Amino acid sequence: MDLIQHGHLFYVTGHVPDGKDPAAVDRKLIERYGLNISKWARARRKAEGVASVQYVRCGRFFVLIATKGRHEFFEAEPNIADVRRRPIRFAGYSISYRRGVDRRFHVSVRIAPDEYLKLKSYLVALAAHRSVENLMAEFQRVPFEPYAPVRRQLLNILRAVNRVRGAAGFEPVSHSCLRLSRRVVRPFEGVNAAPEREGAEPR
Repeated sequence: MDLIQHGHLFYVTGHVPDGKDPAAVDRKLIERYGLNISKWARARRKAEGVASVQYVRCGRFFVLIATKGRHEFFEAEPNIADVRRRPIRFAGYSISYRRGVDRRFHVSVRIAPDEYLKLKSYLVALAAHRSVENLMAEFQRVPFEPYAPVRRQLLNILRAVNRVRGAAGFEPVSHSCLRLSRRVVRPFEGVNAAPEREGAEPR
């Protein structure tokens, strides 16, 4: 996410096919796009109008993401997306770069729309058929880290659950079941991340 905040807005995603060595794919992409360079060389390129391209992998999922500028990446990759218009989808999250209430752009990490609707439908369907304790346990098992947009999504689901329970004359579920502070992790963090080096940052 730090990359997005620092201007890396144009990306492609991919998956390492089963049977292929992820480390070999790392080497191929890093060599192809000349990513294994020093920060000094990167600074010189930036001054010359050359884009900065970074490679991030978690398990078999990877992202190549670039700043604005000239680079072979823009010529070689046919399906480049802009994170401001098309969020990165990974592990049930939707990661985008959008304007906040302060009119400034910020990285936004939220539950992807389809995942959110599935989760909401599941919990609302249980609302009038489970005890408060059972529902609290269900909310506590939600696997998503409570980034600010995720917290708002979970509070919306909780309100929907309590509307159903209220209509049925049942006790509401307390918001204390929600984890509202997050562990210091990144959506791309993982055991099998690409080796740490200039241009290939594990996230």
